[in-house]
Amino acid sequence: MTERRIPVRDWETDFDHTDPRWAEDPYPIFDQLRRKCPVAHTNRFLGVYLPTSYKAVAEIAKNTESFSSRRIVVRDTRPEFFFSAPPITSDPPEHQAAKHMLLPPFTPDAAKALEPQIRKVCNALIDQFIADGKCDAAIQYARQVSVLTMIHMLGVSENDSDLFVKWIHDTLELGVKNDAILMKAFQEMAVHFGGYIARRKQQPGTDLISLLLAARDHNGEPLTDFAIHGALRLLMMAGIDTSWSAIGASLWHLAKTPSDRARLIAEPELMPFAIEEFLRAYSPVTAGREVMKETTVEGCPMRPGNMVLLCFPAANRDPAVFPDADKVIIDRRQNRHVAFGLGIHRCVGAHLGRLQMRVAIEEWLKRIPDFGLDPDGEMKWAGGQVRGPRQLPLLFGAARA
Repeated sequence: MTERRIPVRDWETDFDHTDPRWAEDPYPIFDQLRRKCPVAHTNRFLGVYLPTSYKAVAEIAKNTESFSSRRIVVRDTRPEFFFSAPPITSDPPEHQAAKHMLLPPFTPDAAKALEPQIRKVCNALIDQFIADGKCDAAIQYARQVSVLTMIHMLGVSENDSDLFVKWIHDTLELGVKNDAILMKAFQEMAVHFGGYIARRKQQPGTDLISLLLAARDHNGEPLTDFAIHGALRLLMMAGIDTSWSAIGASLWHLAKTPSDRARLIAEPELMPFAIEEFLRAYSPVTAGREVMKETTVEGCPMRPGNMVLLCFPAANRDPAVFPDADKVIIDRRQNRHVAFGLGIHRCVGAHLGRLQMRVAIEEWLKRIPDFGLDPDGEMKWAGGQVRGPRQLPLLFGAARA
């Protein structure tokens, strides 16, 4: 049964990031708030602040004394247990060691080594639907590129694909409003990954699970099973949902903007700039923080006990920083976007995320250069703290004639 929530009355004092209007098109909301109330507040979710200017987002992201990452999901409740997923849920001094242990498999060279595998996955996926002249590019392509890449890195079965998608949905969407669904997903993940952990203890490999088993914490001690399970939850959710959303949003843009599509095909050297622009314009992630010390940001007093929605998508549309901020300019040269975050929590998987986007779009354009939105299909966006297409029906080839 779907919970019925009270519609937002006033975005400046009563915003709700789970409102369908936020999922459908949040950018007018961001513009309104940036002009009138750069740090908004709502009593929903037990009290939340929403900064929408680049300056405010950057200030909060870099202030780890006043704003903690121990809670990163803004939910209806604040249970005593914490969703542990180091390093993203770690504060200094523990954070540095937690992040350091994950760096090796996500360096530029390590990401580059995965490129042939990702290209192979992309083409195998396209093979499955290209003859049909249509597909749901979110479900059949963007999601699968991300899921199968992470499955390869974790060294787990491809049969886990549907489970991973279910757990992401239960944790980041349904679990925001339902503790029972959240805890059930956590328990299922613990049991499932527990089997892999036990096998890797007996027979280590070169996968990410084995890396975590060999890692050490900030005291030089082996990671606890609790910490390993938390890191695996992070890798599964942050490593899949964000790339899935970014690839899907990029294909959505190209489907409805044939001039950009044609230009990328004619001028492939623009692809790196286009990737950065898609990341800026359609940033998927809004991070959560908990206010620990009373402080003031952009003239707004922020009180302990409240949460913060650290809205990177809003910061990336700030016209004070980005000329023509609401235009997607695929050859934009100056582009200091914050899609991967700011400060100590800047995403460790940024190189891999960029690579997956670039390869997925390059291979799609090679095989399917002419495509568009299916007028008879239903486009659907996920809202909340990770926004991206969940249904993206496209037509191509003879089906478009």
